[in-house]
Order: sequence, then structure tokens, then C-alpha cells
Amino acid sequence: MVVSTAQTVLLGAIAGFTIFLGLPMGRMRGGSRGLRIFLSGLSAGILLFIFFDVLDAASEPLDSALKQGTTSGDWARFVGLAVVYVLGFGLGLLGLFYSQRLWKTTARASMGPGAMAATESRAVDTTRADALRLGMTIAMGIGLHNFSEGLAIGQSAAAGEVSLALLLIIGFGLHNATEGFGIVGPAVANGIRPTWKWLFLAGLIGGGPTFLGTIVGSAFDSEFLFVAFLLLAAGAILYVVGELIVAGRRASWELTLWGIFAGFLLGIATDLVLTAAGV
Repeated sequence: MVVSTAQTVLLGAIAGFTIFLGLPMGRMRGGSRGLRIFLSGLSAGILLFIFFDVLDAASEPLDSALKQGTTSGDWARFVGLAVVYVLGFGLGLLGLFYSQRLWKTTARASMGPGAMAATESRAVDTTRADALRLGMTIAMGIGLHNFSEGLAIGQSAAAGEVSLALLLIIGFGLHNATEGFGIVGPAVANGIRPTWKWLFLAGLIGGGPTFLGTIVGSAFDSEFLFVAFLLLAAGAILYVVGELIVAGRRASWELTLWGIFAGFLLGIATDLVLTAAGV
């Protein structure tokens, strides 16, 4: 069976946009405080699994380059990948920290001198803004990860490995369906119902890069680009997991740990589906 570039891109888009399957959970009404804390931990567990999965995928080319260097004496590829590895992870992790701090500083300055009195309304608005901003940050981190998945799909199809490309599409589609839970976790934990517009934008940011990555991967093959986006994603995801764990520890460390445990197992289950499919 031959799959055209247009068909590959379309299937890559479908694999990415399965992320929308989990997003409507953010509109869930009610629910006990304990359930919300558990779901936030579930989000952290899913992201924690993705973090280790991403690091494993990014380390394979680096390990290969190291072996090549020790046998042939040509270290150029290893050095190049090592630089991309360090810079990508640092930018993904520290870039988010400094951008968030800049945003908070700007937000405080924009209040003006007469807006310093603490009010319940402002506290609610701040909590909502923080939860939605963290959720969107998660979407961006997942989007970087999904761009690298799209690259893998496109590169496999371009190399004529049609069966592998189709398996990647199916596997990533199943895996991405769980990522929607990760995005809405902070909002659910705070009892906030994001608007449908916000959910659509978050899904576009988180799932759309799979489509874009498939297009780029179909056009050319770049190991350095693949590793760069994986490490940007790893850094961003680690930052977000840290935020979720800190908030969960303050709310209920026990429920948060159970949520992390369940989320990690859910991530493993989707990965086993990929393994069983031969991906």
C-alpha cells in the first residue's frame, strides 16, 4: 500500500487532534475537592511519564553518535547533538521559569498604585489566571513533544516505511488522547471550568504541532531538529510537573501521590499499546 504525502499529513493531523478527546473533562461540573486534587496528580503522572519517554527518545541519537565517535574517531556529530541536547533542555526548562516570572512582574506593575488592596474578587481572578496559564504552558510543552512525533511520522513515510508510519499514527493517536487530561489538570484541581474557546486553543497548541511536524518530516530529515524539539519539550514538561507537585503537596500530598501513580500507569499502558503494535 502506498500512502501519498497529503494522506500522510492528514493522518498525522488526526493523530495529533485526538488530544481533543480528553480536553472536555475540563468542563466537568462539581466534583469533590479530593477528586480535583487526584485529577491534578493524574495530570502530573501522565506528564512525568511523557518526560521520561521523551528523554529516552532524545538520548538514542546521542548514544549512537557517541558509539560512532569511539569507533571512527569522528566526534562532530556527537558534539553537535550534545550542544543541541544541553541548549534545548535548558531553554525549555529555564526559559519557562524566566518568562513566567516576567509575566508576573508585568502583571503586578499593570495594577497601578491604587490596586494593592487585597480583595476576594481579585484573588479568584488571579487563581483562575494562574491555573489557565499553567494549563496553556502544559499544552505548549506537549505541543513541542508532538512536533517531534510528527517528524517521526513524516520521515518514516518519506523513507517509504509506510507500515511504520501508519503504526506511529495509530500509536501516537492513542497516546495523545490521554494528554488532554494533562492540559486541563490545573483547572480541574482549582474547580475552574475553561471556556470552549480556551479548550480549542489549548488543543490546537498541543495537538496541532503533530500535523506541522508531519509536514516538515515529509519534506526533509533532520536528526538535530528532532532532538532539539524533544529536549525543549522535556524541559518544559519538567517545569510544569514541578509546579503541579508543589501545588499538590500543599493541597493533599496523599491524594496527589495516588494521582501521580495512576497517571504514570496510564502513560505506561498507552506505551505498551505502541510496543504491542510493533512501534
